[in-house]
Amino acid sequence: MIPSVLPNCCFFKLTLGIDLVAMNVNDVLVQGAEPLFFLDYYACGKLNVDDAVAFVKGVADACLEAGCALLGGETAEMPSLYMGKDFDGAGAAVGAVERTNMIPRKDIQAGDILLGLASSGCHSNGFSLIRKTIDHAKVSYSDPAPWDAKTTIGASLLTPTKIYCKSFLAAHRRGYIKAGSHITGGGFLENIPRMLPPSLTALVDGSSWAIPGVFKWLAKAGDIAVEELAKTFNMGIGMVLIVSAENKAAAMSALQSSGEEVYEIGKLIPRADGMEGCIVERSSGWLE
Repeated sequence: MIPSVLPNCCFFKLTLGIDLVAMNVNDVLVQGAEPLFFLDYYACGKLNVDDAVAFVKGVADACLEAGCALLGGETAEMPSLYMGKDFDGAGAAVGAVERTNMIPRKDIQAGDILLGLASSGCHSNGFSLIRKTIDHAKVSYSDPAPWDAKTTIGASLLTPTKIYCKSFLAAHRRGYIKAGSHITGGGFLENIPRMLPPSLTALVDGSSWAIPGVFKWLAKAGDIAVEELAKTFNMGIGMVLIVSAENKAAAMSALQSSGEEVYEIGKLIPRADGMEGCIVERSSGWLE
């Protein structure tokens, strides 16, 4: 839980620190690897200690959640490069996996099941379109969120990216996961095909999970088409896994036991000539 007493700027940088780790370790996971350690970098024109501490606290808290070590990092003041309150944050994660446990596996086949793990929100992606939509809707980041009156638009959009390490590794170590796709920039249409052989297509049922209110509002307020939504946002699914039909129930149980909200969102089918690597069907509800 993010402390509500943090000043706005510190709150912002705390969530950025969490997002920085999450984006790295989730990408490590889909290789089948366990994140081992993380290094961070924070640069600015003039160091504000409270802001820097908030950023590093976010990084440290996220590393604890991911089960990896924060070995260290770099803080740099460069007043001739960064103006005013401009700053830059970066980081890198290193993981390890036995060669025999690397994914995607070679036994991926038609009939395998797609499982979707619920996201916590926008997960650091699509913010160019989000900002454009907010400008178009003529609302402020300090306004109550139309999808959640208990918070503001800005605070809701800053909900940190979900870290999937514990649940993913619990299922992977039991041999259930054939492949995984971290749904980041590019949404379903660009990320899911990366884990597939060229002979297969992912057929996603867009009606198989509840779409979070933030995405419904963005779709309506921005007049965004379904295809644009599918290639920009995670639409409530932050990670997609491939499991065999016979292991579906066991995999879902393992993931749910680790605290995940899991949906069966589709399956793999043979890819015909001219067919895309991912097809989203029955997604009209995304626009409601």
